[in-house]
Amino acid sequence: MNALTHTNHIECVVQNHDQLGETPLWCERTQKLWWVDIEQPRLQSFDPATGAHRVIEMPGTYLGSQALTVSGARMVAIDLELQLFDTETGTATPFAVVEHGVDNRLNDGRVDQRGRLWIGTMDNQLHRPNGSLYRVDPNGTVKKMAGDIIVSNGIAFSPDGTTLYFTDTRRYISWAFDLDLDDGAITNRRVFADYSATGDRPDGACIDVDGCLWTAFFAGGRIVRYRPDGAIDRQIALPVTNPTCLCFGGKELKTLYVTSATKFLTPEQRAAEPLAGSLFAIEGIGQGLPENRFG
Repeated sequence: MNALTHTNHIECVVQNHDQLGETPLWCERTQKLWWVDIEQPRLQSFDPATGAHRVIEMPGTYLGSQALTVSGARMVAIDLELQLFDTETGTATPFAVVEHGVDNRLNDGRVDQRGRLWIGTMDNQLHRPNGSLYRVDPNGTVKKMAGDIIVSNGIAFSPDGTTLYFTDTRRYISWAFDLDLDDGAITNRRVFADYSATGDRPDGACIDVDGCLWTAFFAGGRIVRYRPDGAIDRQIALPVTNPTCLCFGGKELKTLYVTSATKFLTPEQRAAEPLAGSLFAIEGIGQGLPENRFG
């Protein structure tokens, strides 16, 4: 059951023109969906109860990703630095500089069950293996966990927290690692999904309650659900070419939110895709898990 399917349950909930919408997260405290536009750096929220869309302009060249924290501040990845950002006051506090002196930026990140942030860097020119995967501990320690990455992406954890999924979009491969929750070590790297023969671009990812991995395919116009053994059991077509990332949200975590991008679309494609760069919601296809918080 892996044929590409179309569903009428896809709703555009924020008709936006994000250049590179990314890293949607559901915050159970605010009951809102939060996401970023990386290249027009702004942090955004959507309140499904009221339909309100809030936009917070951010500093820097790139707002690579975001994470929830125990304190309630937002961990934001600005260029190559992590900052704690108060969404109410607009106050930013430097937390850690992940890399120095390389033409990279921070990209996808996610917090594990022990409150550690796993985040990757990527090559700004999209072809050099300059990037790495890092583990950032609550005490501010930054540890490089893997290298030789072009575009880090697709960080997600199995429901029990002992499997880490990670993607290099420009190598067209997703991997799985064993994660030791006690010491934060990763071992047993193995290929989970390989698109190197076709050039398909797996992007952001999330896990559902069944332990299945959902992945958005940039330039592929679809989202894919993998069983834990790597077999595809569902593919859903979207009304845009560039879905980027996804997460479950809503009070029962039964709404799948999907971000998208206008990046790389020609003027003709943009005219043909008025919903490119928007935020979508899909009902009735699964249930997610609460997002972990850093700290």
